[in-house]
Amino acid sequence: MASNGMNANNAPAQGSAPSNGQAGRGDAPQTNIRIGRGPGGPGRGMEVEKPKNGKQTLARLVQYFSKERGMLAGLLAAVIVVVLCSVFAPKLQSDAIDKITDGEFDNLVPVLALMLTLYVISALGTLFQTRISAYLSQRIVSRMREDLFNKIVNLPVKYLDTHSHGDIMSRMTNDVENISNIVSQPLSTLVNGVLTIIGTVAMMIWICWQLALLSCVTVVLTLIVTRLISGKMREYSRKRQALLGNLNGTVEEMVAGYKTVSAYNYQPQVIEEFEETSDNLTRVGIIAEVIGGSMGPLMNVISNIGFALIAAFGGYYAIHGLISVGVISAFIVYAKQFGRPINMIAEVYGQIITAIAGAERVFAIMDEADEDKSGAGTMENAKGVISFRNVNFSYLPGKQVLYDFSLDIYAGHKVALVGATGSGKTTVVNLLMRFYDVDSGEILIDGVNIRDIDCNVLRRNMAIVLQDTVLFSDTVRNNLKYSNTEATDEEMECATRMSNSRSMITHLPGGYDTELTESGQNLSQGQRQLLSIGRAFLAHPKILILDEATSSADTRTEKNIQDAMVKLMQDRTSVIIAHRLSTIRDADYIVVMDQGRIVETGNHEELMEEKGRYYELYMTQFAGNQT
Repeated sequence: MASNGMNANNAPAQGSAPSNGQAGRGDAPQTNIRIGRGPGGPGRGMEVEKPKNGKQTLARLVQYFSKERGMLAGLLAAVIVVVLCSVFAPKLQSDAIDKITDGEFDNLVPVLALMLTLYVISALGTLFQTRISAYLSQRIVSRMREDLFNKIVNLPVKYLDTHSHGDIMSRMTNDVENISNIVSQPLSTLVNGVLTIIGTVAMMIWICWQLALLSCVTVVLTLIVTRLISGKMREYSRKRQALLGNLNGTVEEMVAGYKTVSAYNYQPQVIEEFEETSDNLTRVGIIAEVIGGSMGPLMNVISNIGFALIAAFGGYYAIHGLISVGVISAFIVYAKQFGRPINMIAEVYGQIITAIAGAERVFAIMDEADEDKSGAGTMENAKGVISFRNVNFSYLPGKQVLYDFSLDIYAGHKVALVGATGSGKTTVVNLLMRFYDVDSGEILIDGVNIRDIDCNVLRRNMAIVLQDTVLFSDTVRNNLKYSNTEATDEEMECATRMSNSRSMITHLPGGYDTELTESGQNLSQGQRQLLSIGRAFLAHPKILILDEATSSADTRTEKNIQDAMVKLMQDRTSVIIAHRLSTIRDADYIVVMDQGRIVETGNHEELMEEKGRYYELYMTQFAGNQT
């Protein structure tokens, strides 16, 4: 085993980035798009996303309708039937009034019967339209949620490290729900309104083109008002969605770190930060609602202006015998019918704008590049020889974490990485797991660059046990089999026995079928860590990574785990990140890191004899020496 770059340099220390809770201890370089945690974090006023192309977003939303052509055709047919009934009914009403005026009562009954038939058909069509809209919205939104979730689970670790988890959750829930809302009702309302306007205008021109032209005044006024208000609605809808994601991120972080908040009596500051974000959201929400709510009343005013014009000029035309009384009646109905869809469109416009803003945020995640898992290597008959060659790496440009890092780890050897927090230990693991790619240099396994190995194959041949355990809301059995779904019960029994978790599991109320609550909160930290170790054992890895895996176990459990690990690590390459140096005294090789460089290598006895950096760390822990 060899390493170069053995001398410490005066490069600034850089932290190791967390891997979505998979590795690291929060000492990663933070970016300004991540919500701050605790004192000194970035402000809560998240920058609003830049406006996207609304037409492009709509075009992408339309693509989700392509697989629902049958339901769309049925919905369109129902809308057309309803519109035709609503368009022809006022004309029949006009005819009925004229017949009453002319005393043609014998011909009145068929007209009234036809009117009743149209109204019944319209009611049934509306019912069918409502039901099919609801079904269509759930189908489309379900597919969109699946696409978004599939994208999230295939995103690079870097993306999840540098974006608020609460904001991502908000896009999955609130933004997608807003899209669902426009599909269920406003979409059919919009189509119905547009067709009603077209049909109504056609009938008005047919009956009396002069009064129809007067009605166009309301159209001009409507377009002017809509254009003036729409820009502000779009702006504040985006602000509201961004602030809502920010608020969710704040709550999610507070709940996850509530013990820390309580331990440091930080509740007043947390409340103050929450109230600041909430007040901003409330202010923006009120403005958005006021702007959106003003559309309806303004459209009513414009509609009333149209009524006044029709009444005045219609009466004048009737007095001079140009039109009948029935035509005036029909035109008043048509004018109201013409204004109603405009009002409805105006009312749902705010919902549509909010949904488009949400769709932009959803598509922003979907447009992110998937994690690069390319590679043709299969790692068949892998031995587990690991080589780092002149590796340089930085999480952020200009802030380098590893400097010319070179290290050879032989097959079956147990190698420990030690050093102060931020020295780059976890970064080495992140690169080995291909959570991140190196800036320069290369990492080889059995002489093959890991970039040439299929990422799924690479990780199937590795197992990692973290200091911060990750368990899921499922049974103990399924949590254990998370690393190997094809494992037999015998293999699972063996793994739990070797990890000393079998006795603990058998004492649980349901044994292996015990349901774990969120993150395994119904188990102690030590029990959760034992399960995560058993899960790693069950993977039968060629390479085992232990990130202070015994830190949460008591002394007796730790000793049992270490004894089991000695057996497990036979014929396996093991990389151990350790802060408690007592856990790695029997390592084949110890690598001491400082500020992204290797400063010492050797076994425990050799490093103690050198009385260098490792000696100082060891004596600090066990002899109480001052640093």
